[in-house]
Amino acid sequence: MENLEEKFVSREEIFDGIVLKVVKDTVELPNGKLATRELCLHHGAVAILPVLDDGRILMERQYRYAHGRVFFEIPAGKLDSPDEDPLEAAKRELREETGAVAEKITYLGRIDPSPALINEQIHLYLAEGLSFGDRELDDDEFLTVEAHPLSELVDMVMSGEIKDSKTQIAILKYEHILNNNK
Repeated sequence: MENLEEKFVSREEIFDGIVLKVVKDTVELPNGKLATRELCLHHGAVAILPVLDDGRILMERQYRYAHGRVFFEIPAGKLDSPDEDPLEAAKRELREETGAVAEKITYLGRIDPSPALINEQIHLYLAEGLSFGDRELDDDEFLTVEAHPLSELVDMVMSGEIKDSKTQIAILKYEHILNNNK
């Protein structure tokens, strides 16, 4: 198999913000030549597919400034640090955004949503056996929570109505799990 690895040579920090850091790396290509890679470094995130006892899925509508529109997505949030346990972050985000606490949480895997530009890894979880208390939204967080049947959400993914990748993947993984457990 051909060597495809690029080797780190040096780094220049461009920006160091609250959520991400932007860097410009020089790398050595497999052919020995040098190239520049600009990328964003991110602590990572979690996303949770909360399933109600009747099978409906809790979804959120939230304005996403980078795209200038409201997205329809599952609850999610960033890790507070690179060392934070993703499971604990998932429990926190589920409670803060929906008021739910899950009796059972199952790991659905990890996705790398934009590997050419950002090192963010999103850990996906399935939350079941939900009980509810008060939501604890961050001061800068505004969202609405809705419940929808899985079949409707799958149709919305397949038609392109749900555009958020973490939501698409979690919904389709959950549908696959249900179909293989019949």
